[in-house]
Amino acid sequence: MADHHGHHHGHHHHGINREGNKKGLTIALIITFSIMIMEFVGGLITNSLALLSDAGHMLSDSSSLLLSLIAFWFAAKPPSANKTYGYYRFEILAAFFNGITLFVMAGWIIYEAYGRFFEPPTVSSGTMIWIASIGLIANLLSAYFLMKKGNVEENVNVKSAYLHVIGDALGSLGAIVAGLVMLFFEWYIADPIISVIVALLILKSAWGVLKTTIHILMEGTPITIDQKKVKEVLLSIEGVKDIHDLHIWTITSGLDSLTCHVLIKDGVDEQDILQQAIKQIETNFGITHTTIQVEKSDLQHKEFEV
Repeated sequence: MADHHGHHHGHHHHGINREGNKKGLTIALIITFSIMIMEFVGGLITNSLALLSDAGHMLSDSSSLLLSLIAFWFAAKPPSANKTYGYYRFEILAAFFNGITLFVMAGWIIYEAYGRFFEPPTVSSGTMIWIASIGLIANLLSAYFLMKKGNVEENVNVKSAYLHVIGDALGSLGAIVAGLVMLFFEWYIADPIISVIVALLILKSAWGVLKTTIHILMEGTPITIDQKKVKEVLLSIEGVKDIHDLHIWTITSGLDSLTCHVLIKDGVDEQDILQQAIKQIETNFGITHTTIQVEKSDLQHKEFEV
């Protein structure tokens, strides 16, 4: 016998939170879009560039939330002959795009703030505070529903949408603080100062999202899994001589995949070792999508480039 392939697939764990994620994103989208309209009209009435900026910020967020929802719709599509992994990766692409828009948004806020440092405009601060307060409550509600319904910790797509909403909340909070300072002290430079602080916080979040999505798109080993430890666990199985061509990567959030070649001693039961390997990987690392090739000493195999 030259070689043996073992396949073990498990997708059930990935679909558990999909509906919850979609509900959370839908509620957040409705709230964000409604507040965007209110802030845009409020900005025109009060002559507040801060509110108009926040409305633009929310327009970007509404687009991002919509994109995240579309990503879930794409990911639910079944695999096809030329898309054998299905469309799960669209979620990662959506998160990557959201991370880029967070960078653009922060850059735009800093650019706008720069002009205001030299000529701070007069603003109807009282009305601005009221509108920004409603915006803050709405943003916190959106964040609450994303946390309650969705999987913010594990799903990078939902996390990027959540960070957009938190960025909005910080923008609203900044507008309230700036409004209060302007109302009591007429110190209009407070507006650009707080805007820059908010922009820097948004940049920090954006960098985290981009780093994660680029790592996944580059087929990096999931950050929660130590490849050396995987090798150690497989080598501890009696009859296993060597592990090579070990690859572990993320298809989408919560769905990792593993492939490897296992060299075993001649005369041992390859089916038994294969079963043990599958079980060890699932038990120790939570990976249920594995492809393992079992090899014996008489198999001649060319070295892989990767």
